[in-house]
Amino acid sequence: MKKAIVKIIQLRNPSFEFDEALNMAALFQFVCIQISCLIRGFRVCFCFRKPKGMMLGKGVSLFNISKIEWGKFLRLGNQVYVSALSKNGIHFGDNVSIGAFSRVIVSTSLNNIGNKIVIGNNVGIGEFAYLGGAGGLEIGDECIVGQYFSCHPENHNYDDLEISIRHQGVTRKGITIGKNCWIGSKATILDGVIIGNGSIIAAGSVVTKSFPENSIIGGIPAKIIKNRKND
Repeated sequence: MKKAIVKIIQLRNPSFEFDEALNMAALFQFVCIQISCLIRGFRVCFCFRKPKGMMLGKGVSLFNISKIEWGKFLRLGNQVYVSALSKNGIHFGDNVSIGAFSRVIVSTSLNNIGNKIVIGNNVGIGEFAYLGGAGGLEIGDECIVGQYFSCHPENHNYDDLEISIRHQGVTRKGITIGKNCWIGSKATILDGVIIGNGSIIAAGSVVTKSFPENSIIGGIPAKIIKNRKND
């Protein structure tokens, strides 16, 4: 039984193997949960869309589904909310996993619709993430991200002291995260930031500026600790 399940899982993760200490009771419960998620994924057929192996947790909500695209084996955890109210929609690559209670939201208002969110192949993002896409958000292939991650590609204008900040409009530059990055839990990335390929962001960091590839960064605001190629 284990061998058959491993082969199925390896369609999504070719290097997967069960731990030798895994007991049969846990394995049985795991299989039941995965089957339930697969069955929920078939509900997109009612919107005339192909699930492509999509796995949906309990309470998942998809808004403006006509502007959401996904590759094979998309996994959305319990209570994930995806809103594609946007100019250019939301795109999930193959083998993308978004943790429970996360929010993937391009726009929250109808009067100034945002740009897009693009998440590459083989990206895993932990629970309670907030991914905003007002100014555009792109996350490259093979990225791994901890819990409570947040991206905010938008800033409020505030120069006029006579007008409420909420009435002064916004600026949007966008956020780009390169391929093969490791981002620790509770990291926050602000508008206009570009993170180079292969970079590592320490847990709890607030990233306010761009960094080159293979950077290891951390702090509030984040600074370079060293480079992966050399110190």
